[in-house]
Amino acid sequence: MRRTLSFVPLYPALAVACLSYGAAFHAAHAADLPRRQAPPPPLVLPVFTWTGFYAGVNAGYAFSEGKSSFTDATYGTVSDAGQGGGFAGGGQIGYNYQLTPGSGLVLGFETDIQGVAQSRANVGTIGTTPYYNVSPSLDYFGTVRGRVGYAFDRVLVYGTGGFAYGGGSTSSYAASYTDTLPSTSRTGYAVGGGLEYAFTEKLSAKAEALYINLAKRSSGSATYDSTVPAYYGTGSSDTGFAVVRAGVNYRF
Repeated sequence: MRRTLSFVPLYPALAVACLSYGAAFHAAHAADLPRRQAPPPPLVLPVFTWTGFYAGVNAGYAFSEGKSSFTDATYGTVSDAGQGGGFAGGGQIGYNYQLTPGSGLVLGFETDIQGVAQSRANVGTIGTTPYYNVSPSLDYFGTVRGRVGYAFDRVLVYGTGGFAYGGGSTSSYAASYTDTLPSTSRTGYAVGGGLEYAFTEKLSAKAEALYINLAKRSSGSATYDSTVPAYYGTGSSDTGFAVVRAGVNYRF
């Protein structure tokens, strides 16, 4: 009997084997490759803002506007050297609110108090007779002001204005004056402006100019002491003066 052999083609089996090997090789090769990760987000720096409370110190110079002469109704013209300028220094606290961080409008308020060491010329003359000014000295002043400015990132330009007050000590010649002595305290107004720069997130430096007027002192009558002889009086002068100062603030 003749036996018939059946032939099964090997091509399909070979194709399946090749595909299986290729898939296994690709998987093994892919496992050796570094894993792909999404790039980190770009670094966003915080936007600077002037908003917040601050406190600081300042120092500068006060320029007096004292008049050099006036006329007494009884005794005539008084030639008086008036009051000169001098050192002024103290401290301030305040608050700023910036409407738009970065650059934008800044609103705020500030209060300060300053000690003053002004040179004082108490001696004048009526004719050739000495005249002594018994007006009180200005030993300190302070202000309570609003501030409106514009920030260019870390640079702030501003204007300011508000209430001012001041006071001092009685003149050493006051005991010789027989009329009513003026008060040692007085009030008025302050206006000015400045420039401030924040060189860190917390510290800033400023330069500022203010005009302060503590109301005009009325002219009291002069009195005459024949035992000296000498005249005594309160004079007539505006208590207005300019202050130029620099300061440093720490912002909370």
